[in-house]
Amino acid sequence: MCKSRKRTDVTHSIIPKSRPSKSSPENLPASSLSSSSCNYPRPNYPPSSSINYYSSALYNGYKDTSKSSSSSSSSISAKRSLKSLKEASLPDNPNIYDFAEICRATNNFLSEPFSSSPSCTSWRCQIRQKDVILFQRKFRRVDPIRLSELQQLLSTICRSHHNSLIKLLGVATSGNCIFLVYEYVRGASLATCLRNPQNPSYTVLSNWLSRMHIAADIAHGIDYIHRCAASNSGFVHNHIKSSSIIVAEDSLHAKICHFGVAELCGEMEEREGYMSPAHPLGMKIEGTRGYMSPEYLASGIVTQKSDVYAFGIVVLELVSGEEALRYVFDKGSGEFIRVSVINTARKAVGSGGSGVRNWVDRRLKDSYPVDVAEKMVVVGLQCVEEDPEKRPDMEEVAVRVSKLYLESKNWAERICMPNDFSVSTAPR
Repeated sequence: MCKSRKRTDVTHSIIPKSRPSKSSPENLPASSLSSSSCNYPRPNYPPSSSINYYSSALYNGYKDTSKSSSSSSSSISAKRSLKSLKEASLPDNPNIYDFAEICRATNNFLSEPFSSSPSCTSWRCQIRQKDVILFQRKFRRVDPIRLSELQQLLSTICRSHHNSLIKLLGVATSGNCIFLVYEYVRGASLATCLRNPQNPSYTVLSNWLSRMHIAADIAHGIDYIHRCAASNSGFVHNHIKSSSIIVAEDSLHAKICHFGVAELCGEMEEREGYMSPAHPLGMKIEGTRGYMSPEYLASGIVTQKSDVYAFGIVVLELVSGEEALRYVFDKGSGEFIRVSVINTARKAVGSGGSGVRNWVDRRLKDSYPVDVAEKMVVVGLQCVEEDPEKRPDMEEVAVRVSKLYLESKNWAERICMPNDFSVSTAPR
């Protein structure tokens, strides 16, 4: 836990020396790109560093007006400065956190991480009196991003609002790292809900309608990322998987994590340069096996159809309860072999008759509409087609999943099954 502060003291020429008047906004955004004192080691920037350029240019409206020789020009400058401060403090503008805030929130990164992986570390903490999840990732940009592009990107992401997305509150930078501050949502990952490591025979998602509701939430969230949030700029999530989807404890709504990571960290630029002559050695591909599309593995280029592929995997997980990839022991060869949920789903559909019924998660206890389950498996398999051109786009997928959810709801009403869900996602 940490203490928030109302104002950040930063010794930088871009901050005005005179204090704002009482009529000025109280909650001004603090710059995360300034050189604040902190015990955490920070690499030195070269003089031409684009990050230093962001520091001076992001706040070019903050000018010292206290030394103006002319009263009229001083008054005009003060009004312009006040206007800039008001514009910067509007809720629609992205928050830029000071790196010192990140240090205090994590006890100089000595606090126990919330989660950790080779590519990302996260902490649950409090920043500015808000319960947040802080993710640390590395910049992976080949070329420095332009200031105007960074401002537009942050503005688009932070202004995005959808019930199926965990909101990005702001960012901070230090050296070659970027720190992304997201709102904290109480719940558990979809992977944990489907496959409770402490009790494999139990799942909080023992109701078919709850799984269909989650599938619809995810589909509409990805569709929003592809169409609405991007403003036709072609956003890609690039991190769709069951462990990156939080099932909210209060309502079992699904919320997608890591929105904006691919663009802010430079993953899109990295993938575009993967086969470029300027970068003949390519870049290291990072992702989760089982969720990466064939074209992504072959070329390193990620597209919106890559998100469709990953969503198809999640759909098959929801129906079967199986992992995307798992290892089973083969008695014939005496070795462990890798089994994909795609292969088991295709085998179930190809066997006909009761194939799909036998493949559906047994913890549902046969309490589900078989015809809807078969249609959901077909949707999932169409999303994971080898050829990306044969995959539907997320708009079409979201419509189809919503229709199947309504069919499931009508089925539940016919058998007098409750439609409201409010249970605990904690281990049992």
